[in-house]
Amino acid sequence: MTGRINRQSAFTGTKPAAGPLALDADKLAGWMADHIPEFEGPLSVSQFKGGQSNPTYRLDAASGSYVLRRKPPGELLPSAHAVDREFRVQEALGRTGFPVPHVHALETDEAVIGSMFYVMDFTPGRVIWEPHMPGAAPGERRAVYDAMNWTLADLHGIDPQATGLGDFGRADGYVARQVRRWSQQYRASAGTPIEAMDRLIAWLPDNLPPDGPARIVHGDYRLDNLILAPDENRVAAVIDWELSTLGDPLADFTYHLMQWHMPISKTGAGTGSLIGHDLAALGIPAMETYIAAYEERTGFSVMAHLPAYFAYNFFRMAAILAGIVARARAGSAANENARLMEGEVRPLAETAWAFARQAAS
Repeated sequence: MTGRINRQSAFTGTKPAAGPLALDADKLAGWMADHIPEFEGPLSVSQFKGGQSNPTYRLDAASGSYVLRRKPPGELLPSAHAVDREFRVQEALGRTGFPVPHVHALETDEAVIGSMFYVMDFTPGRVIWEPHMPGAAPGERRAVYDAMNWTLADLHGIDPQATGLGDFGRADGYVARQVRRWSQQYRASAGTPIEAMDRLIAWLPDNLPPDGPARIVHGDYRLDNLILAPDENRVAAVIDWELSTLGDPLADFTYHLMQWHMPISKTGAGTGSLIGHDLAALGIPAMETYIAAYEERTGFSVMAHLPAYFAYNFFRMAAILAGIVARARAGSAANENARLMEGEVRPLAETAWAFARQAAS
């Protein structure tokens, strides 16, 4: 595949599930009849084009539409693809009224489809894959960005103990643990050596921002992990909770801020970027304005350690993408464009190292 892909068309909609990612629809329908009230077949299965980690499927039946998330088949990196944790956090947050899809059942027996999975309701709405929201009016962009900000601030205001998630992760040392985890994951999946990654693995443990308060963190909060209501500029559902845990809300929020500094993807397969866009003309707030809105809603202070948070977050994303590329080499990637990400890892690492130098100055 050559040239730059159109992210919106490449990642929107479904495709036939083939090869090791194919599902036995009849066997799955039998499981759903036993686990989902009012389920009625027959069942048809297709795979969503978007997503890079846990394969995700649309299930259409006479009783309605559902979504299935599974662990990828094959050999996996330790602690990755925790669909059981996704299920648990969405079940708990759903009880609070936070916008997540309604989950039905988790299946840990790999004999059903070949790996652990869970099923939730399909949430109708819009998924926008470019942060500059092509084709939208300035007022729509402004409203969507405000809704994104409000929703993440709302998540970070939820008491984990009150939701039954007090043991969903350790209450301290989140960034330090993340640095250790992604350093290990990177070393396990790395291809061509990248000097900036080696420098960051050495630098980050001694230059971490101080611990923030323990909150529920999403871990991958960005526009394309949200389903916007079909006819309103509000968040109908936050999806893709694979990296969620208890942790530092400022680490979670500053990950979300990366789009203002994201290296532009040469292939289009990487994460979207706001670089090069006239934000004022588009109706998208400047990063400082966006930070101020979050600070007002949460009472947290973001700016003091922003370069260190960016160094950590860009490093973390580089390590995540290196894992996706490794799965592509092994033939178990969820997305057919995963191999295109091989060239995205180095720019992320170099951006991270630039922020590390800024934090040290």
